[in-house]
Amino acid sequence: MKSVWRQPLFLIGFGIVAFFLGGSYVFEWIFGNVPKQTFFIEENGRAVEGPPISPSWMHPLGTDQFGYDMLAKIMLGAKYTILAAMAVAALRMLIAIPLGFVIGTYFQRQRTWINALIDPIHYVPMTIFAVLLLTPILWMPEEGFSTTINERIIFQVIIMALITVPIVATLIGNEANLLYHQEYILAARTLGASRRRIIIRHLTPQLREKMLVLYGQQVVESLIIFAHLGLLQLFLGGTDVDYDPMFGDPPKSISFEWAGIFGNSFQYLQGAPWLPLGPAVSFAIVILAIAAMIEGYTRAMNGKVKLTKRKKMAFVSDETIEWNQQQLKSKLILLKKDMTASK
Repeated sequence: MKSVWRQPLFLIGFGIVAFFLGGSYVFEWIFGNVPKQTFFIEENGRAVEGPPISPSWMHPLGTDQFGYDMLAKIMLGAKYTILAAMAVAALRMLIAIPLGFVIGTYFQRQRTWINALIDPIHYVPMTIFAVLLLTPILWMPEEGFSTTINERIIFQVIIMALITVPIVATLIGNEANLLYHQEYILAARTLGASRRRIIIRHLTPQLREKMLVLYGQQVVESLIIFAHLGLLQLFLGGTDVDYDPMFGDPPKSISFEWAGIFGNSFQYLQGAPWLPLGPAVSFAIVILAIAAMIEGYTRAMNGKVKLTKRKKMAFVSDETIEWNQQQLKSKLILLKKDMTASK
């Protein structure tokens, strides 16, 4: 692990993510949790520009349609967006890793049809499942939410994690199965090692680096889904909907997370392009930073963490292992008799 901190790519990516996370808390501590609001720009005592105000030294990313500083909104919302994506990926891996080990070791005969069942899901955008499952939770009904914002965030994290658990679990299962048929694993099985011991003592250490890389990939995928949900007006923690038929405001985010900023401002792409550009670039920078961390970590591990393509492996049945064990026992008995006779 020490070599990771010598990799420029990893350090650059880590620095960018740390800047957004740490900077979000520092910014809120210094300037508060409400962005600065500017109603108009004056020159020579006369108003020359109103919201949305174009980028300037006072507002590097401009302001939104209500005069709130876009840079402040992005900094305040960084922690919610990044931490939520990390939580989704962490929960996904926490569920998928044990399932993958079980598939790769206990269900080797059934692995073919499990892969055949899961593979088609790769071609269906995960955003579709997310929209179908999250709309009843995140879209505010006319009578208002019956759940708290924390409950909605927890539900959203759990659902987004479960959506791709089958895909991640089969990927880990295939990797575990490749190792399960290596010679040193066969030797351990012949000597009587249980599947549980093989998973703990052999498979987990061998796959640790690959699982860390996979976790980074899941964080990136979660950020992309957040951005897609933002375009569809489904925001982290819920979408505040105004049902007033005459003077209703457009749907808005309850917090300043980036998906909400992006979704609320996308309609101004033609007239005020700096509004959606700020959160879109922020998403891109963090995704590239995490990709740089993955690449730097891979290089630090000397290429040992590249996910190999699935390939057919010769299936070694339990009967073969038992036969090997019996042969080993008989050899040991004969060896013991020879040693006794020689004495």
